[in-house]
Amino acid sequence: MFEKNSSTKVTVKDLAGSGKMFDLIAKRYDLLNKIISFGLDKDWRRKLVKSLPQNGEVLDVATGTADVAIEIVKTYPNVNVVGLDPSVNMLAQGETKIASLKLKDRVKLIEGSALDLPFEENRFVGSCVSFGVRNFPDRLKGLREINRVTAKGGTIAILELSEPKTGMFAIFSRYYLRTVVPAFGALFSASSEYRYLQKSIEEFPLPQKFKQLMNQAGIVDVTLLRMPFGVAYLYVGKANN
Repeated sequence: MFEKNSSTKVTVKDLAGSGKMFDLIAKRYDLLNKIISFGLDKDWRRKLVKSLPQNGEVLDVATGTADVAIEIVKTYPNVNVVGLDPSVNMLAQGETKIASLKLKDRVKLIEGSALDLPFEENRFVGSCVSFGVRNFPDRLKGLREINRVTAKGGTIAILELSEPKTGMFAIFSRYYLRTVVPAFGALFSASSEYRYLQKSIEEFPLPQKFKQLMNQAGIVDVTLLRMPFGVAYLYVGKANN
């Protein structure tokens, strides 16, 4: 289902942040998240899932290898999920997981862009993004699209990594992200994507600034949940299209 033409040699540097970049790292992506998040990413995703509706159809944007989509349907028996991602290889990894868990009737994965969601207005009771917004080429446009396809009053939940700017942990966090994480990448002979992801975290807007961006996209009643040490935040709001 998800095929990729690999006849042209490309590098992560050439494709930074694109679906094709994630094609190159799909088999190592789950491990990468564990490294960057100190192994806490699974607990953070559970918090995101708990914020979502318990009935209906949910959209998981930048679904990647479908960890969140799977967690949603395992948590809520009356929810089905559509997962969307621009990387065919990431989706292929997700399809393997879904098939092994016998969840193909409840999770559908499709290739697509967050900036041009192929869905009608108000389709989903809720939408979510986990560790994907910082890779949107145009964050405001992506957020507006998510707001458009989510039913008015429906939950929009976004989980994103953050680099603490103040406090005792900030110094350690900066050293970890800027030195240790790329070093891990070098061990896998592919440090470029680790450096890109480190840079994307460093440059992501501060929590209050990102909340304002969500408001600008039409998402209202946004609350912030700070994860331990401020290395990630969960933003939960309501669609207002």
